[in-house]
Amino acid sequence: MKNLLVVLTVFLASCGNRGSYKNPTLKPLIEAVYASGFVVSKNEYQVFAQVEGYVTEIVASEGTEVKKGDVIFVIESQQQNARYRMAKESYDMARGNYQNGSPVLNELEAAIRSATTKLQFDSVNLVRFTNLLKQNATTRSEYDRIGLVYENSKNDLLLQQSRYHKVKNQLFLELKNAENQLKIASEESGRYSVRSEVDGRVYKTLKEKGELARRNEAVAILGSKDSFYMQLSVDEMDIRKVKEGQEVWVKIDAFADQTFHATVSKVHPLVDSRQQSLRVDADFTEPLVRGFSGLAVEANIVIQKREKTIVIPKSALLPGDSVLIQTASGNQKVKIKKGIETLDEVEVLEGLNTENTFMVK
Repeated sequence: MKNLLVVLTVFLASCGNRGSYKNPTLKPLIEAVYASGFVVSKNEYQVFAQVEGYVTEIVASEGTEVKKGDVIFVIESQQQNARYRMAKESYDMARGNYQNGSPVLNELEAAIRSATTKLQFDSVNLVRFTNLLKQNATTRSEYDRIGLVYENSKNDLLLQQSRYHKVKNQLFLELKNAENQLKIASEESGRYSVRSEVDGRVYKTLKEKGELARRNEAVAILGSKDSFYMQLSVDEMDIRKVKEGQEVWVKIDAFADQTFHATVSKVHPLVDSRQQSLRVDADFTEPLVRGFSGLAVEANIVIQKREKTIVIPKSALLPGDSVLIQTASGNQKVKIKKGIETLDEVEVLEGLNTENTFMVK
């Protein structure tokens, strides 16, 4: 009976003290926010067709390195070609009409020369009749008639000169208008050559040769060839902890044996209501050799880190941020002040030291 009592006592004691005892650990500790996302080339953008037509040539295929201004696609449209030809013909006609020696100006110049000759003749005739009138060799009415003819000739010359200048000004305006129309048509034709806006690489072509490209439709994706950053998605519950300049540790599936480092460069202010997350951009601190846009990444954004601090497992925490420590008089509940928390561990700022022994459930 005495032995049974001892066994029962030991059993009850073990039931009341379930768990093991440990000492706090002095170690480095890091608090980080998890994020996932993709690698994106810098200056990445979609190229849009500015006009409608059929792709007749793909000059730069996927993976091709390009310079700013290089042609990527050639698009043709019969309607636009016809518009350009009409504008060119109108310009050539207007330029021909405005040039010296054109039929229009020649006709007006001939009229001026004819009016000038007639005025000269009528001027000489008026002088002759003036002298005849002085000598009473003609009548006053005949002299007045000759004077009237002279005035008409003078007015006709002024009229022909005015008509010449008026027509020439009109031809100049027509030339400028035709020149502007040709410039617009040329620029629109130039838009049929889809060009790169950056020095970089063609990452994807969205049209095949012979396909119809509509105005303002994306036809390719371009970006930098050797400069990359990450677009990360952070849960909205954690975003208050994230700010620019924080360190980021990155794992990329395509480079499983490497850990990359980056820095938070921008925290976007708009929450994605569907994913309940926020976009965070991070720049790599070292070059991403043979990088590919679109690679999936997992990242930890470092919020806080300690080089050496007192750490206990989270399983030791009791409600009210307290732990059960072992003392000479038995177990005692002690309140602690927490610091950094991870999924499994918590930093102890006050309440424990490395000499204490605490219970872990």
